Amino acid sequence: MNKIVKIALGATLLLALGATTVNADVAKGQKLYSKKLKKACGFSGAEMAGKHTQDEWDELGSGDGLKAEIKKVCPKVKDKALKSKYLKHYHDFFKEFGSDSGNVPSC
Repeated sequence: MNKIVKIALGATLLLALGATTVNADVAKGQKLYSKKLKKACGFSGAEMAGKHTQDEWDELGSGDGLKAEIKKVCPKVKDKALKSKYLKHYHDFFKEFGSDSGNVPSC
């Protein structure tokens, strides 16, 4: 019985850790912004994130609304920098450092 409990707890721990790596990541969003968007936008990540409040970034979401907003603010951005797999990370980064957050990114 003790062995079954240990296996169940181990499996639960692995699932919990695995689920967190699938989610979007602020640090990854910051790195992606620096690598893929910063040059095309012409300003820092702090300035980009400060364009909206955290609630406004939430309203834009991490899909087509966010993509359209990035294109509006940074018209020189290429479509390959706005792949759907990047958008969730951009969203988390922009939301974390929104104008009302009090946080300042290092990029």
